[in-house]
Amino acid sequence: MKQKLLILALAGAVLGAAGCKDSNDPGGGGGTGTGATAMWVPHERIDWFDAGIAKSSVRPTSTGAGNVTEGDTIRVGMIASLSGPEKPWGEESVNGARLVIDEFNAAGGVNGKKIELIVEDTAGDPAQGKSATERLIGERKVVAILGEIASGVTAPSAQVAQEKGVPIISPGSTRIDLANIGNMFFRVCYTDDFQGAMMAKFAYDKLGLRNVAVLTDKKLPYSTGLSDAFKTVFTSLGGKIATEAFYEKDQTDFKGQLTNIKAANPDGLFCSGYFTEIGPIARQKRDVGLDVPMFGGDGWDSSELLQAGGEGIIGSYYSNHYSNLEDRPEVKAFVEAFKKRFGREPANAMGALGYDAAAVLCDALKRATGYDSKSIRDAIAATKDFQGVSGSITIGPDGNAQKAGLILTAKKQ
Repeated sequence: MKQKLLILALAGAVLGAAGCKDSNDPGGGGGTGTGATAMWVPHERIDWFDAGIAKSSVRPTSTGAGNVTEGDTIRVGMIASLSGPEKPWGEESVNGARLVIDEFNAAGGVNGKKIELIVEDTAGDPAQGKSATERLIGERKVVAILGEIASGVTAPSAQVAQEKGVPIISPGSTRIDLANIGNMFFRVCYTDDFQGAMMAKFAYDKLGLRNVAVLTDKKLPYSTGLSDAFKTVFTSLGGKIATEAFYEKDQTDFKGQLTNIKAANPDGLFCSGYFTEIGPIARQKRDVGLDVPMFGGDGWDSSELLQAGGEGIIGSYYSNHYSNLEDRPEVKAFVEAFKKRFGREPANAMGALGYDAAAVLCDALKRATGYDSKSIRDAIAATKDFQGVSGSITIGPDGNAQKAGLILTAKKQ
């Protein structure tokens, strides 16, 4: 336990305001996309330590009055990117939430009360997310809110929820400092300190790497934060950082950086950026003769990466929250229900995380002492060992989900 706490403390100290789902960049998905010759398959779940061990159990307490359910309709709001560049992730999170709420209502709801889900589009914009949250709480009188995926949108929205006394559950915002906003904020995804530590320990213990190079998008807070967490934990385990090279989003030629990395003679390459650049990096890594394992975080997650990376992505690893291919009963039931409702499998992990966020809320409603915001908040905070689609979820005193992570690997079909 001391080692677990040390690793998380080291990772948390360096990540600060990083977050996978930034307000202007798409992030994680389901890890189930297929290319012409390869597919992402589950490698293993990492249960070495919890993602949500609290750095501090003391959070600001909201003095807001919240809202109270009137009649037999429990109004729940959801904010998501239904337009803009993050639309695929926003839409899928809403699909997941609608699926579980429909199941909840079809089963009779709770004490004759059923949920009305009211969705507002944020377009991936923090200002729109804030105003949507204000409308949901002030005009629509929702007692709880689901969303957002993007950490940059979640931050101002969670501030509003905290001030008004309405609980908010994020499906996929991984930025660490969101938990500091206050006791109304919760999430069902893991956080970036866990993700960085998980990949560092995987590289050191499972891949046997000792001298790893790091390639970082210097203008992407998610990438710089994740790289810092990885470096801190990897070196604390006894590993060395051979070198670190930098690039910028939308760059297409990485041969200069990769040539310099090869000269440092690393035994592995950690790439903390998004899939849009990881594909060309994987191809060009082969071109310069850099034959080492490549691995990264959930920003890799896209069906496009297998096509973009070609042969260079085969044998790579990345951390994620979920895969349609996992052999767990919760996953099988979710995928079957999703296909029946929407005519296809979930396109990315946000469907599963949206489902889990809504499922945690529905479970809390069954345990709540009342159908007002404060009672619902207290019930969410008491969530323990909830068997979600993305894994077992316990809400820690910091509002974070204590859960395992999943590592996927690219294999030829």
